[in-house]
Amino acid sequence: MNAKDKYRNLTTREIDSLKVNGCSCNDWNKVSVLDGFDPSRCVNVIFSGDICLGVFNEPFIDESGVSIPSGILNARLHNCTIGSNVVINNIGDYIANYSIEDKVVIKNCGKIHTEGISSFGNGTLVSVLNETGGRSVKIWDRLSAHEAYIIALYRHRSKAINIIEKMVDDYAALQSSGNGTIGYNTKIFNCNNIRNVKFGPYSHIEGCMILNEGSVNSCEADPVLIGAGVIMEHFIVCSGSIITESTLIDKCFIGQGCVLAKHYSAENSLFFANCGGYHGEACSIFAGPFTVTHHKSTLLIAGIFSFMNAGSGSNQSNHMYKLGPIHQGIMERGSKTTSDSYLLWPARIGPFTLIMGRHYKNPDTSSFPFSYLIESNDESILVPGINLRSVGTIRDAQKWPQRDRRKDPSKIDQINFNLLSPYTIAKMFAGREILKQLRSEYPPDTATFSYNGMLISRSSLERGIELYQTGINKFLGNSLIKRTEKTEFRTERELRNRLAPDHSQGNGEWVDLAGLIAPKSEVDMLLDNIESGKIRSVDGLSESFNEIHSHYYDWEWTWSCKMIEEEAGISLNELTANDIIVIVERWKKSVIDLDNQLYEDARKEFTLSSMTGFGIDGGDEVKKLDFEKVRGEFESNSVVSAIQDHIKHKTALGDEVIQRMRRISN
Repeated sequence: MNAKDKYRNLTTREIDSLKVNGCSCNDWNKVSVLDGFDPSRCVNVIFSGDICLGVFNEPFIDESGVSIPSGILNARLHNCTIGSNVVINNIGDYIANYSIEDKVVIKNCGKIHTEGISSFGNGTLVSVLNETGGRSVKIWDRLSAHEAYIIALYRHRSKAINIIEKMVDDYAALQSSGNGTIGYNTKIFNCNNIRNVKFGPYSHIEGCMILNEGSVNSCEADPVLIGAGVIMEHFIVCSGSIITESTLIDKCFIGQGCVLAKHYSAENSLFFANCGGYHGEACSIFAGPFTVTHHKSTLLIAGIFSFMNAGSGSNQSNHMYKLGPIHQGIMERGSKTTSDSYLLWPARIGPFTLIMGRHYKNPDTSSFPFSYLIESNDESILVPGINLRSVGTIRDAQKWPQRDRRKDPSKIDQINFNLLSPYTIAKMFAGREILKQLRSEYPPDTATFSYNGMLISRSSLERGIELYQTGINKFLGNSLIKRTEKTEFRTERELRNRLAPDHSQGNGEWVDLAGLIAPKSEVDMLLDNIESGKIRSVDGLSESFNEIHSHYYDWEWTWSCKMIEEEAGISLNELTANDIIVIVERWKKSVIDLDNQLYEDARKEFTLSSMTGFGIDGGDEVKKLDFEKVRGEFESNSVVSAIQDHIKHKTALGDEVIQRMRRISN
């Protein structure tokens, strides 16, 4: 049955009752109602165009317990379908060309209208990374960070990119309509002007100034909140996100679980799962999952980030005053900037790197993960691998899964939270070899080495080699122990059979597609499938990313096998139980050494110098007591306790594996 068939025309008595209530219409024949319609619930309403009205027999009860009768009061409606138990009160201008679903509440608003044909933000071109548009991404309702990564950064695969863009165009065409939707149980209060915006169910819109050309993809499990003073144009907002406190948005995609607030300003930018922007400014950025900036003086511009925290006053330059703002920067996952940091694009920063100071020489630290990049006397000083022993890095890795705000059961971004992975460990292999090569090329008494415009001290170089080796040992040992856990092997043949990879995929280079860690070969295969027509829609593309994510651990083992063979200098099918014991002993030492370094790094937070500023009106004893009341004691700190527990657990795990290996018959 057609939806319109359930409506009937008004009776003469109902029309007369509406007129008595101050309602008017230039053609009452265009007003249809559901059986049970009560005309007394419409007061001072001007109807025009095609109107469908539901049944108003249940009140809306707000969070304070105030009951408001459903119905329409003081409004002008044009070409609207109004669901049942809707509240529409005090519309200053009009509501036009909207389908308003059941239990929607709209109060004290100016104008809400659909004008012409709109795709509601779908297909909007966002000039990300390059302000001149060379890497523009067309957004749509369920754009993932991984799809956007490929569109923006795989321009060398132009055929695949053109096909993806056509898929988005096709999706946008399907969404295009001359009528907007305000979804079930949505609340819209005190808003000035809403034009060409589609609202999903359970949206909460309160006090915004302007919403123009966009989609609010709210859902019951994870509603969207758009709050006071917000101005948003050409946008898509996904479930669970909060945009409030006079935030300004133009040409942006805002993924699931994001918070943009406190006068934040963003244009031509993409924000994916769990990003946070407060006070500052973004221009043409690709903010991968968990990109966070809290400070008024911070500008993020023309860069790609993920799992990133920007310190106050962080800034970058993408403009040489020659050919325009064409330069871009890459900050790989987990990087941080300290207060007043600066990077001159183009630059590339390796994973989990801390940036301190101002850097003008276009640094490339991509082969040196877990490093510090420090400015000293206008020179960029690289300290390779030092962040591996930072307790702050471990704390970050632990907090990200806990701070995943997404409650929507349908996750758009597929996020791998692993600190160590084939992606970061391959960089450790590369960094280790570069440092060894540097050491061999310089005289033995060399104090400082130069690499890509950066300086590395001898002590930093030697320590970097050791730290990268420790990280490699830890990861490969983890993979090996995971592969052999809970299995009692009778013979070495059984052991080797278990160690053999289940898949051929996983060897070679791995990439981080803004949160999704995968073999590059699988990404290339996905692009081949797009070009060949095996993947035909944006939904099919999303399913492919989900499939890649689900195979991570299988493919990780394939990669680890190859690296274990290289490190051990022996083929996997020749590996003995004694070889496994050697690897596990090396793993156990690396884990404990690294944990002990983390333990000592945490202790720095409890030294006497850290107590400066405590015990304001007392001596050293008061200072210590005040510190302990606020910060707690060292041994009882949750991070310190976790490190101690980790040492005990991993020691016991390693010993258990070694005992099982010793029971294997030759």
